[in-house]
Amino acid sequence: MTSAERTLAVTEIFHSIQGESTWAGAPCTFVRLTGCPLRCVWCDTAYAFHGGERMSLDSIVAEVQARSSQLVEITGGEPLAQPATGELAEKLLDAGYTVLVETSGAIDVSTLDARVHKIMDLKCPGSGESDRNLWGNLQHLTERDEIKFVVNDRADYEWARATIRERGLDRRVEDGSVRALLMSPVWGALDLEAFAGWILEDALPVRFQVQLHKLVWGHERQGV
Repeated sequence: MTSAERTLAVTEIFHSIQGESTWAGAPCTFVRLTGCPLRCVWCDTAYAFHGGERMSLDSIVAEVQARSSQLVEITGGEPLAQPATGELAEKLLDAGYTVLVETSGAIDVSTLDARVHKIMDLKCPGSGESDRNLWGNLQHLTERDEIKFVVNDRADYEWARATIRERGLDRRVEDGSVRALLMSPVWGALDLEAFAGWILEDALPVRFQVQLHKLVWGHERQGV
């Protein structure tokens, strides 16, 4: 099967401002794929669980090329749930794009092209899906990649703090073997000043982030 015949289920393709990760604030084209095997209780993209339009890889690349940004994020849903996602990433990389793949951390990331920047969640208990963390993925992360914790409450924060220390993720930031640790509150769930205070008190080597796109366009807007 040629790349033109290979297809992915796509929920939406849009051009916006990157709202998360160390790339926050940069213009970015998003390819949101359909489907996810997880059901995080705070998920804000449940509309991508089902449906979508079948598109060939070449037509997806053409849609990306119609936008102006050289930064592209493949997201979902869970993009790695579709086997052809890695091939799409390669085609975009070969076309000269900087490619981010945002993934739940529940599916093997080792198959992705080494040029991809992986933004990988470690699911906290408050998500209801922490037992789905594929811990072996940590060994496949490099200096290009970022680990994200989405925190719903103090218990989630303490779990993330313990995980960072017990698994040596703080050392990986210090030695540069991962690009960054990200810590983000579930939208509207935490007092931001208190959350920032926890991070400062514990001297965690994380980047406190909020979802910038929700500050700009509101938390219910799609396609931004």
